Amino acid sequence: MARGLEAAMLAQQTELPPVYAATLPEPVILAATQWGHGLAAFMFAALVCWQATVRSGGPRRIALTLACALTALWCALVARYGAGGISSSVAKSLADIAWLGFLFALQPPVAAGRRRPAIIAIYALLGALLLAAIVIKLLPLAFTGSPRIQAGLFLTGQSLRVASAIGGLCLLHNLYTAASPEARFGLGSPMLALAVMWTFDLNLATVAYLINGWPTGLFGLRGVVMVLIAPLLVTVSRLATLDRMRVSRAAGFQTLTLVLSGAYLAAMVLTARLLAVVGNLALLPRLTVAAFFVAFALSLFPSTRYRQRLKKTLGRQLFQHRYDYRLEWRRFTETVGQPGEDAPPLAERTVKAIADIFDCPGGLLMLCGPDGGLEASARWNWPSLDPPLAAAGTGLAQHLQADGVVEVERLRRGEEPEAAALVPAWMVEEEEAWALVPLIHFDRLVGAVLLERPREPRLLDDEDHDLLRVAGRQVASYLAEARGQEALSDARRFDEFNRRFAFIMHDIKNLVSQLSLLARNAERHADKPEFRADMIDTLQNSVGKMNDLLARLSQHHRARPDEPAPHSLRTLVEEVVRDRSGGHGIRIVGRDDVMATVDPDRFQQALGHLVQNAIDASDPAAPVEVAIGRRGLEAVVEVVDRGCGMSAEFVRTRLFHPFSSTKDGGFGIGAYEARALVTGMGGRLEVQSRPGEGSRFTIVLPLTALLGGDLSKGAA
Repeated sequence: MARGLEAAMLAQQTELPPVYAATLPEPVILAATQWGHGLAAFMFAALVCWQATVRSGGPRRIALTLACALTALWCALVARYGAGGISSSVAKSLADIAWLGFLFALQPPVAAGRRRPAIIAIYALLGALLLAAIVIKLLPLAFTGSPRIQAGLFLTGQSLRVASAIGGLCLLHNLYTAASPEARFGLGSPMLALAVMWTFDLNLATVAYLINGWPTGLFGLRGVVMVLIAPLLVTVSRLATLDRMRVSRAAGFQTLTLVLSGAYLAAMVLTARLLAVVGNLALLPRLTVAAFFVAFALSLFPSTRYRQRLKKTLGRQLFQHRYDYRLEWRRFTETVGQPGEDAPPLAERTVKAIADIFDCPGGLLMLCGPDGGLEASARWNWPSLDPPLAAAGTGLAQHLQADGVVEVERLRRGEEPEAAALVPAWMVEEEEAWALVPLIHFDRLVGAVLLERPREPRLLDDEDHDLLRVAGRQVASYLAEARGQEALSDARRFDEFNRRFAFIMHDIKNLVSQLSLLARNAERHADKPEFRADMIDTLQNSVGKMNDLLARLSQHHRARPDEPAPHSLRTLVEEVVRDRSGGHGIRIVGRDDVMATVDPDRFQQALGHLVQNAIDASDPAAPVEVAIGRRGLEAVVEVVDRGCGMSAEFVRTRLFHPFSSTKDGGFGIGAYEARALVTGMGGRLEVQSRPGEGSRFTIVLPLTALLGGDLSKGAA
């Protein structure tokens, strides 16, 4: 009975389809198959013996020994029974299961001794596929008289072999990319050996499926390949450093992408084969199925929106956190600290660093101004946005400092009414405005970043808010450091500026002393007409100018300015205009009865800077206009010219910065000092300008009273 069963098994040692049953391999191919697989069996058996002498390794060594033993058995059966034997095919599947077990043993445990569910699911799926393949390979024993069924089982077995090879390659990729650099040194050779083996199996099974039979030439070559990869497994003893591996989010996404791609291709092949096996169906159903697969691929893979949505869904379902914080932090620091002269300004880089977290296409940086509100400072990739210079008031700044991120999208839905009352209308009306991120440095608001709507907008959750708070604080530290460096640089330049003026004052004092001596000598030489004429001319042209300059410098550097008090603005403006007209037309318009709380010296000095700048920017024939009026409970003095004007970029970034001037030989401190003087009196300085049309500087001060009238009456 035993001999009969053995004969039956030998009779069924082939699963070739009938079309290849009578075809015998060529002698060279047959010899390569037998001798190649025989030599590979010997080398893997030697690996088993060598592993028996190793004392360390634990489960990994046991898994490797079992995998090498089953591989040696498989190669021996191929050498004995040739290509396509049932016993050798079953041994091949068992060897693949053993190699999967070896890879599973290499996977390091994660926190709390648990492995990632996605990785375990992939191992379980591949194990199930290989077990199903074993069953499929044994079924021909039950259908010896049905060639059609055997052909169908053959194609099914090759499909399972293709799927298992793809899955094995995905696991190899995941394991290698998740390893630390020192662990990859030991992983390189064994991973290369398994990659070559499964890649060859993938090609072999694909060709067998397409030709509906075993390619005997590839069988002969596989033995040689197994001989070559056996020595690569000797370095597997270096795997002690694998405990330092961590499965990264990127490796998980890449593995899932490969698995889904393989599943998609397998579904296409199996569906097409099913339509061919079921019967001679009409052409229309086949075309419909093909069109469905093509449309699905074209709609999913090239679409950025679908990829972003798929990435977020997988991140929520498969990972504890939505973000890979290691990668996010590295990208963030590389963006902010981008070196080189061609790098964008720091303000733009900080906006980009925060915007890249949510794939936002643009953003706007607003910094805190002297009055505590937010002023537009810089933008990145948002050309359609045209914010006002005074972007937001102090109320919104205080809310951002206390409560954190403000979602503009929620405000449009009627949520968060407290924040809605503080956010300016232009920000809510801007459809692309999405979220406002505060920049806080040591519990003090430095500014805020307004993000443009991302490609895949959504409402933010607690994890998003936490990440934005951390990113905002980091950006605030960069901006505060840059501002400190800028202030230090300005202080040094001011020191040099003051040192130069100290020398000038010394020379002026010497000149005044000489002129004073000349005046005293006039008593002895006054009777000489030539001396008299020269002395009078010198005194009038030199002493007067020098004393005026000394008076201005002395007033600028006095230790303590006067406290602001009520004064008539008309009177102060007329004095400034009288001293600075110099032949250029200046027209005073507006009310005569407006009184404001000012320090007259500081007000005249600030207004003098603005009037002089307007004269310098205007054509000699174009008069400068100074308008006095009121705006609610505030007094305003406007200096209007029709000169060359300034760009919005210059107003935001350079106008109120010291030593930035568009005039040849200018020091660039006029507008800077004017704003500082007005702010010191409790007011503010506003500016409106357009290139080619002129500029309007407005001094806004607390209104004291209207001469002979009531504050509640009168037009602005």
